[in-house]
Amino acid sequence: MIGIDFLECLVSEGIEAEGLYSAIEESARMVDAPFSRDKVWPILSAFGGGFSDAGGVIFSLQAGKDVPEMEYSAQISAEVGDPYAHALATGVLNETDHPVSTVLAEIVSLAPTSEHYIDCGIVGGFKKIYANFPHDQQKVSRLADLPAMPRAVGANAEFFDRYGLDNVALIGVDYRNKTINLYFQAPAETAGNLDPKTVSAMLRETGMSTPSEEMVAYAGRAYRIYATLGWDSPEVMRLAFAPQPRRSIDLAELPARLEPRIEQFMRATPHKYAGALINATAAKWSKKHEVLDLAAYYQVSALHLKAIQAEEGQSS
Repeated sequence: MIGIDFLECLVSEGIEAEGLYSAIEESARMVDAPFSRDKVWPILSAFGGGFSDAGGVIFSLQAGKDVPEMEYSAQISAEVGDPYAHALATGVLNETDHPVSTVLAEIVSLAPTSEHYIDCGIVGGFKKIYANFPHDQQKVSRLADLPAMPRAVGANAEFFDRYGLDNVALIGVDYRNKTINLYFQAPAETAGNLDPKTVSAMLRETGMSTPSEEMVAYAGRAYRIYATLGWDSPEVMRLAFAPQPRRSIDLAELPARLEPRIEQFMRATPHKYAGALINATAAKWSKKHEVLDLAAYYQVSALHLKAIQAEEGQSS
């Protein structure tokens, strides 16, 4: 365990952790989510001083009448080193002999990157670590060969290939649920304009819940498609389709009716950049139901902001 003196140093130097805490609390109160300092502050203090001033921070929740959970994802500075080792050392994660404990190290050994994010819930606590590959996207075949990777990755390689899902831009390791997320960049020729029949076929082939026409049409706007897989089954557990993040989303275009407080979240969440709030959405299916994920950017990287502005210029 890291000594308390070191933790106190991280907290005292990590003034941004205080600001992030306040923004998380304000956003949670906005949607009546069950906020508790005891759930949030230990994680922020463990990584305090290690959040990247130039990286992304995103708050997210699911559309619905109630908000039982709000999540926050934050980029970690490269100075933190191995974020999994840091999470263990600071006590926000417990050691396990499950392959989930080694898969991130194998991924980074295969494709070195220092661009990591943590994902946490204000109720559920520490959940995931992401490894991002913005300039060196990875092939499914290479990832499937890693010893700790779920066999489900290789078992679904033909499915991914058939739908042009070759390039993995982001990988998330979920330590709580013991699953992994592969975030595919949609093929350039179809990104933002997927055929609804293709979306429906993918959902049907993976055994997802019966989709609504509105959600399928919205999923067709995806620039990224991501799959959730685990170690206990060869099946794809979840599929999600995410359009490009953008400013000032027309909430009337979303395939779900939003409660007033969630509309407020999508319009007035605190943020640290100039201009209108940047939002992200995703149409998501599991075996049991479909949901609409909603997100607001508290902070955005210069590279990501440039991509969003370029997209805005093309659509104006």
